Amino acid sequence: MLTIERIQQALTQVIDPELGKNIVELGMVRDIQIEEGDVIITLALTMKGCPLKELLKENTRVAAEAVPGVKCVTVELATMTTDERRRLKERLSAAISMNRIGQVVAVMSGKGGVGKSSVTALLAVALQRQGLAVGILDADLTGPSIPRLFRISGPVPGTPMGILPIDTQTGIKVISTNLMLPEEDMAVLWRGPIMSSTIRQFWGDVLWGRLDYLLIDLPPGTSDATITVMQSLPLDGILMVTTPQSLASMIVRKTVNMCQALKVPVLGIVENMSYFISPETGTRHMIFGPSHTQAVAQLAGAPILGHLPIDPSLTELADAGEIELYEHAAYTELATAFLTVVPPIEPQPAAPWMKQHHNNGFK
Repeated sequence: MLTIERIQQALTQVIDPELGKNIVELGMVRDIQIEEGDVIITLALTMKGCPLKELLKENTRVAAEAVPGVKCVTVELATMTTDERRRLKERLSAAISMNRIGQVVAVMSGKGGVGKSSVTALLAVALQRQGLAVGILDADLTGPSIPRLFRISGPVPGTPMGILPIDTQTGIKVISTNLMLPEEDMAVLWRGPIMSSTIRQFWGDVLWGRLDYLLIDLPPGTSDATITVMQSLPLDGILMVTTPQSLASMIVRKTVNMCQALKVPVLGIVENMSYFISPETGTRHMIFGPSHTQAVAQLAGAPILGHLPIDPSLTELADAGEIELYEHAAYTELATAFLTVVPPIEPQPAAPWMKQHHNNGFK
């Protein structure tokens, strides 16, 4: 016999991909009516312009049609009332956190121009290709380049539950200030306290969902944004990016000392722009001279995870926003070495943004 209970049970298979729970548990199924095999379902969405409304509507229809005895299914969309949204918040706060994140790793350098953002992006791509769920928090608030590398744009969708990140073509989740600006070349004229508050919001108010890795692209140097991330977010460690020159390695050593002062472990060193291979002869050229990265690694007590080449084809793809199409053995090897040092773990409910055990050093 076809019953409302059977329809409701079938709808527990419909998962909201952003909140990670089924639509019945979330209280989104407002009403079910059955008349001679015809089923009418009213689905209450968290907001009128929900970007997932067509997906949820179709998945609801398919799930209900699979119940024996159902002839036709009509799904009507509505918007949650204030009371329904309040009850949803209570359900979510009482349940396990909607954000379940495995490892949180910040990518850092002592100076600009070493390719830190491209290393972040390509490491994310390499991890994603291995079937891991990856997000990028672009903490370089005044010089964000991650959206351009992936050719994504805002505005970011907002829901009563929080901010939704933008997905790249391969499903990497990204949040960045450039996704919130009317024009990507608009200057961000923020002082330290506002920048720190924004980074905390990126951590606490964004609906990341389930991630194996969240990579944080830090600004160069030791700015307020960097200190906020290192003191306030539950970092598992730092990936340090440098280039072969002595000057670059000297500046990076300063940031290694900063990490040690704040008791944040350096997990590994990546040397970018290590060499250039001539396409005509296959000869490897050390454009920036002999490497000084080993001294950085010794100071940090961390392994060198990769030596990455200068590659004009990468520049072309990055400028076109097609960085996900780039392939090179050096980045596959980097991902393999990274996973050895920072192996995937079962994602856990995300901790609150304020991290008590790292509140040493700068205030």
